Amino acid sequence: DPVIMATVNAVVERGCTMLVHYDKSVSSTEIKEALESGSAHEKAEAMKKAIAILLSGEQMPQIFITIVRFVLPSEDKYVQKLLLLYMEIIEKTDAQGKLLPEMILICQNLRNNLQHPNEFLRGATLRFLCRIQEGEILEPLIPSIIACLEHRHSFVRRNAVMCMDRIYQMPGGDMLLMDAPETIERFLQGGESDLGTRRNAFLMLYNNAQERAVNFLMANLEQVANWGDILQNVVLDLIRKVCRNDPTQKGRYIKIILTLLSTNNTSVIYECANTLVALSSAPTAIKAAANCYCQLLVSQSDNNVKLIVLDRLAELKDAHRYVMQEMVMDILRAVSAPNPDIRKKTLDIVLDLVTARNIDEVVAALKKEITKSQTDNSSGDAGEYRQMLVQAVHRCAVRFPDVAGAVVNLLMDFLGDANTATAFDVAMFVREIAQTNEHLRDEILKQLLDCFYSIRSSRVCGTCLWIVGEFSLTTGQIEESFETLKQSLGATPFYTQKKKHSQWEADPEQDDQATQDQYGKRHFGEASEDSMKESKRKGPVVLADGSYATQTASSADVRALAEAQVPNLRSLVLAGDFFLASVISTTLTKLAMRYINLAEDAGVPPSSANRLHAECMLYIVCMLRLGEGGETPTPIDSDSTDRMMVCVNTLAKPQEADVDVWLNACRSAYDALIADKVKQKEDEEADKDKPPVSQADDLIDFYHLKSRKGMSQVEIEDAVATDLKRATGFGAGGSSSDKKSTLERVIQLTGFSDPVYAEAYVTVHQYDIVMDVTVVNRTSETQQNLALELATMGDLKLVERPQSHTLAPGETKHIRANIKVSSTETGVIFGNIVFESTGSDRNVVVLNDVHIDIMDYIAPAWCEDNKFRSMWAEFEWENKVAVNTTIPTVREFLEHIVESTNMRCLTPPSALEGDCGYLAANLYAKSVFGEDALVNVSVEEQDGVVSGFIRIRSKTQGIALSLGDKITLKQRAKVAPK
Repeated sequence: DPVIMATVNAVVERGCTMLVHYDKSVSSTEIKEALESGSAHEKAEAMKKAIAILLSGEQMPQIFITIVRFVLPSEDKYVQKLLLLYMEIIEKTDAQGKLLPEMILICQNLRNNLQHPNEFLRGATLRFLCRIQEGEILEPLIPSIIACLEHRHSFVRRNAVMCMDRIYQMPGGDMLLMDAPETIERFLQGGESDLGTRRNAFLMLYNNAQERAVNFLMANLEQVANWGDILQNVVLDLIRKVCRNDPTQKGRYIKIILTLLSTNNTSVIYECANTLVALSSAPTAIKAAANCYCQLLVSQSDNNVKLIVLDRLAELKDAHRYVMQEMVMDILRAVSAPNPDIRKKTLDIVLDLVTARNIDEVVAALKKEITKSQTDNSSGDAGEYRQMLVQAVHRCAVRFPDVAGAVVNLLMDFLGDANTATAFDVAMFVREIAQTNEHLRDEILKQLLDCFYSIRSSRVCGTCLWIVGEFSLTTGQIEESFETLKQSLGATPFYTQKKKHSQWEADPEQDDQATQDQYGKRHFGEASEDSMKESKRKGPVVLADGSYATQTASSADVRALAEAQVPNLRSLVLAGDFFLASVISTTLTKLAMRYINLAEDAGVPPSSANRLHAECMLYIVCMLRLGEGGETPTPIDSDSTDRMMVCVNTLAKPQEADVDVWLNACRSAYDALIADKVKQKEDEEADKDKPPVSQADDLIDFYHLKSRKGMSQVEIEDAVATDLKRATGFGAGGSSSDKKSTLERVIQLTGFSDPVYAEAYVTVHQYDIVMDVTVVNRTSETQQNLALELATMGDLKLVERPQSHTLAPGETKHIRANIKVSSTETGVIFGNIVFESTGSDRNVVVLNDVHIDIMDYIAPAWCEDNKFRSMWAEFEWENKVAVNTTIPTVREFLEHIVESTNMRCLTPPSALEGDCGYLAANLYAKSVFGEDALVNVSVEEQDGVVSGFIRIRSKTQGIALSLGDKITLKQRAKVAPK
């Protein structure tokens, strides 16, 4: 029943001005006794208990008369303050909304307080009246409130002005205080000295009589800079409001904003910058605003402030890229903050603004930060920060190859970094630079071989081995590379005959240090042939039970890795990393084949070429035998075995066709991958710089024909910028597609035949939803106390109940409701409109439900493949959706899913080309809360039917479930034929 629901909403969402937690039980009898016969302190404690119990939802009507009899006459100021809090929370009206008769007793006490000689009691009473909505209580107090404007103490005057403001804004308040704006204007012009009082008076004019506020501001332009921060912030609010309603007034107010920029208060400076950006597109104004933001970045220590300012700079970057490119170095100073989120956001902004003019300065600053991060171990985020810097330098070097040589030598020192992610990023950077910068290859290879021994990560070793195999192009480089790999692998065999137990566990008198040194040297390829023979001549040790004590070298190796300094590649292979072993085999094969091809032209003797060829085969076979022996912690997999056998067969029987595949095809494939990335980047930039569309009949003002009389330089620039926007279509009221999407978001809430027509435009901001409701009175009668009553379902919370309005016949009102969002989940807003008319005391119009879609919360985003894989492994929430669609092809299905889910396909178009009947692609998006949404689409087509699975992963449950429901709902829809 709508009437019952409205009544419940009225009770649940009744205005609440304070909250007090109280979990103790106290009887009303104890409170009454304390109020009747207790001292002032005991009365105060009893009043506290009564207020807490009332706030918890209980009703105690029996103590009202006791309070009137024994608390009202009290002269104690603390008790009187508690009395005002009690009167604030009690019910003052009956079920029909009529004032209770006993409230007359309260009115007389309030009048006495407003005339009391104590300023605290007067001010507290005025603050109490700000929260009273009953006109019958306020009406007899109006003369006393106005009289308080002339009180000697500023505390009373300040609260009197605020009280008049609140009363005037009430429904029907303009009838209680008919000349309030004139009174406050005279009061403001009377030379009030207290800043808080002047701020409240100006705010009252701003809210209720905007013209009077503007007139007062224009009459005191010279004094604005000295007004104080709280009053200056209200002035900036007024400027924004006036210019939003009348954009032609911008010129006269920009001077005021530029004046306020010179103040020392950070809140005023921040609001000035926001106002400048909102009002003007002039380069001077944008540069001034950006300077303010950069100053706040450096001067403020609060990380939340820095993040907010960086968000503002990111918005400026998108709208005014060319102006912001001059501010790159100022923004980059923010990386000095120790917070990783601030550093990441700063680097993202800077990298989007890098140009050929500032690339050298940016790279120099990044190199300085990288060097500093080597010695800065004060925080645990040093490795993560170093990884960010390496990625930033990588992006700079890819866009501007000329700077690669200046940074590659520095970064290669981090190939052995303890942070594996940083080292891997460096390896990927070095690989791309070596591929794209031919003149740097020799230097890169030389330095890589020098520092190869320090690399302890399997992934980094694999990438570096690819570089060694592809860019060792001369016989000298091949020989040097092979020697480096031999030192890193140690001597063969990896799997040796079983060694004597006595070498490890014999009596110390027999097992001297020389024997141990000899074993260690032999194990690492340094033992002489005589020592090897000597060790073979020794017999096995017989234990007490008659068995032989034997031990394999490989198992001893695995246990001794922590104690012995084993070369990097050997330690990784002995630990069971056979994928790395297959990469080593591939690299050795490339080196051997290229060496044989170059040997004759370079004058290398055939015996030397054959020796290197045979040694490469020996290492590969030894690694295969190690895997087959089964002594490593991880057994060898079949893929690695097959790959290593291919390498052995290729070296044993080389053919002409193999040479091209091994020596040229790998680099060509990587070159195609880089070219594809560059093309994607160029396409994105082309989309960003797409020329706007402007209507042919739009009015254009010509700058040179304008009058410049009395205009400052900023006003002239602003006029030029506005004309240019209108001429080119940039920001000129939005494009037609923007307007179309805006109109599509308008939701009809009631029917055309209802007495009240309502429609809503829902805007999703970062953490809240703004619901703008337009209400039209469709009847010939006045509708009084028209209220919008809303309720929510899901993780949505109504912030405050919209106030009531009175609508004349045919009148239109705009009502705004704010709803807080706590998670990325689908929610529902429902409710009704209630009003009073001459024929009925209560009329209810039920509204259509408003569904808040998850698509309003997420936006397409991009991330590196490595980052996607790491997040995919890290996130614990997964939702698996089976594909059930009528779309005939896998490519059309993927395009439909991307469009329906508002996500971005990370898989490059070149990887999706062709028609093989199956498809796998990764999609990515970020929510407004910073949550990551990962989607993997794996589908195949059989006989015109697409089947497969879509897997969604996220850190939180809500986004995984909501996105899965959305995909389930949308996947069956057929894509319209083009």
